[in-house]
Amino acid sequence: MFRIKIGTALLVLAGIFAGQPGYAGSNKTKTDVLIIGGGASGTMAGIQAARQGVSVLIAEETVWLGGMLTSAGVSAIDGNYRLPSGLWEEFRQALYGHYGGPEGVKTGWVSNVLFEPQVAERILTEFTRKEKNLTVKRETFLADIRKNSNGWIAILVQHGDSTLVHAKVVIDATELGDVAKQVGIPYDIGMDSHYDTGEDIAPEKANNIIQDLTYVAILKEYDNEEEAASERPEGYNPEPFYCTCAGKCEGDVLGRKLWDCEFMMKYGKLPNGYYMINWPISGNDYYVNGIEMSREEREKAYEKAKNFTLQYVYYLQNELGFKNLGIANDVYPTADNLPFFPYHRESRRIKGVVRFTVNDLAHPFEQKTALYRTGIAVGDYPVDHHHQTYHDAQSLPELHFYPVPSYSLPLGTLIPKETADFIVSEKSLSVTNIVNGTTRLQPVCILNGQAAGALAALSVKNMVTPEKVAVREVQKALLQANAMLMPYSDVPKTHPAYEALQRIGATGLMHGEGKNIGWENHTLMSPDSVLTPQAVKEGLADWLPVSDVQLSVETVSLQEALEVIRKLGVKYKQPCGKQSLKKLEQKSRNLLAQKTMGERQLTETITRAEYAVLLDELLNPFEARTVTHNGHFTTKE
Repeated sequence: MFRIKIGTALLVLAGIFAGQPGYAGSNKTKTDVLIIGGGASGTMAGIQAARQGVSVLIAEETVWLGGMLTSAGVSAIDGNYRLPSGLWEEFRQALYGHYGGPEGVKTGWVSNVLFEPQVAERILTEFTRKEKNLTVKRETFLADIRKNSNGWIAILVQHGDSTLVHAKVVIDATELGDVAKQVGIPYDIGMDSHYDTGEDIAPEKANNIIQDLTYVAILKEYDNEEEAASERPEGYNPEPFYCTCAGKCEGDVLGRKLWDCEFMMKYGKLPNGYYMINWPISGNDYYVNGIEMSREEREKAYEKAKNFTLQYVYYLQNELGFKNLGIANDVYPTADNLPFFPYHRESRRIKGVVRFTVNDLAHPFEQKTALYRTGIAVGDYPVDHHHQTYHDAQSLPELHFYPVPSYSLPLGTLIPKETADFIVSEKSLSVTNIVNGTTRLQPVCILNGQAAGALAALSVKNMVTPEKVAVREVQKALLQANAMLMPYSDVPKTHPAYEALQRIGATGLMHGEGKNIGWENHTLMSPDSVLTPQAVKEGLADWLPVSDVQLSVETVSLQEALEVIRKLGVKYKQPCGKQSLKKLEQKSRNLLAQKTMGERQLTETITRAEYAVLLDELLNPFEARTVTHNGHFTTKE
C-alpha cells in the first residue's frame, strides 16, 4: 500500500465544510462523475460514462488501473466465456489481439482467459487514454467527502497536494466499500440469516464471517535455481500446505480431490512463462476480516497474508521441487515484487433499493418481484465461497460451486436506499452474502462498473438522482454499448434475433430456461425451436389474461402469434392494435425477410426467435410499459 500524509488536506476540508469562505489551496476542479477506485469496475465505469458524454474523474490509490485484474494479480478470468457482453468483451478482444487470438490466452486450466497483469494494465490504460472526457489520477487518495445540494464536495490528495473536487455523482468502486461507509450508507458484512433472506442454504444465524482473501504471487521460470530462490520466510511452517496436491496427504482428509502437483501448477499458468499463485486447496488463501479495520490495521493484517503466501512459495520451491520458479521481478513495480494489495473476495454490501437473493437468481420467474426485468449485467459462474482457512470452517454452509443458472444482475443493487447522487459497484452491491459468491467474479464486476457508469451519465444528463433514472433508459444505453441484459448462452450476437431476444426477455414475454451443464451454468432461450402455446401463455402472465388468447394445442402459427400481438397492441395502445391481420401479415413477412429468417404463411408454425422479432418490431413492449426497480410495471392496464 502507498502511504501518504493527508492531515493538511483534512484540515482544509474541515474549514470548507464549516462554512469558511474560499479555498486556501490552489487546486480546484469540477467533474460530472467522480469515481473512487480504478479497479475492475471503476475503470469500466469511467470509460462508459465518458463515452456517454459527461466529464469523469477516476481517483486510484495505486499506480495501476485494473484492481483485482491487475493490481491484485488475479489475472485469470472466471466465467462469462459464452456471454460476450460490453466492456468485458472489449477487454477480452484486446487480450486476444495482444496474444494472437483465443488460444494465446488458454495457457492454464483454471480459465479460458489468462494474461500477464502488466499487459492487462497497459490495455486498460490505453482504453482510458482514448476517452477525451475521462481524467485518471493515480496515487490519489480520498481524504474526505461531504454531500451538498448540488452533489458532492471531496478532497483528493496526490503526492501531498490536495485538490478540491465538486462532483454531481459519486461512484464507490473501492475494493471494500470504504466510501459508502464514509458517507453513512447502511451495509451488511458477513453471512446473512436465512430468516432475513429466505435462502434455504444460508445459516440460521447471521455472522460477520467473510470469505478468505488471497495475497497472490506471480512467479516466472528462471534459468537457474539461484535466481529463483526465495529466502526462508519468518515463521515458516510447511504443515498448512501438506494437502496442496497429491502425495503428502490423502484426499479424503479434505473430502476433495487432490491434483497431481505438476498439474496443479498449471492451474494458473500465464502466457510467456509466468504462473499465478492463487491456489485454494491448502494453498495461499488466508482468513482475515479487515473490512472494518483502519488503514494501518489493514496493512499489518495484510502483511501476515503476504507472509503466508511467501511461505507457500518457499514450500513450492523447497518441498515440492519447483526450484526454477521464483517470484517474478519484472511484473510489479513494488519493493518485494508482489501485487499492490490482496485479492478481496468480499466487501461491505450496501442496503440498496433492492436486494438480490439466491432465490431471485435461481428462480427468477417464481418470485414476487421480477428483478430479471431490470438486468444490467450478466454472469454465469457458480456460487463459489472460499472458507477453508477460517478457524471453524466445518461449521459453515458448504458453498463451494453451488450451482445456479446464468443470471442478470438487477439495476437496483447499485443504488443505495436513501443516499442521493451515489452509486456503488465492484463487490459492494446490494446482494446477499451467498449471491456475492458469484457476483464477485471479474466479468460481473467489469459489467456492473459499466452499468454504474451508464447510470451516472444518465443521472447527470437528465438532471435527476440515480434512483430516478428510468430502468429502461439505462438498459437502452447498455444495449447501445454492446452489453447484454439477458444471459442467454445459446443466442450469439450473430443471431438475427439477438437484439430482439435481449429486449423481449427483459419484458418477461418470453422466458429462458436455467440449466446446469457440468460445472457450467446457462440460461437457454432455444431461439430456433418451435414456439409452443405454453411458452406464449407463461409470458403473458403480467400482460394479458390467458383466457383472452386462443391457441392450438401443440404449436403456434404465424396467424395466432399476430392475433396475440394485435390484442396486446389494443390493450397497450400501440399502433399494431389498430392494424388489420392482413397488414400485420405483410409487415411480418418483410421483417422476417430483412433478418434472413425465411418466409412464413399464416398457417405455418413459427420459432421462438421469430416470435421475439415480431413482438419487438410490431409491438415494442420493451418501451411500452415503465418498469420499477422491483421489476413491476408501474400501471396495471
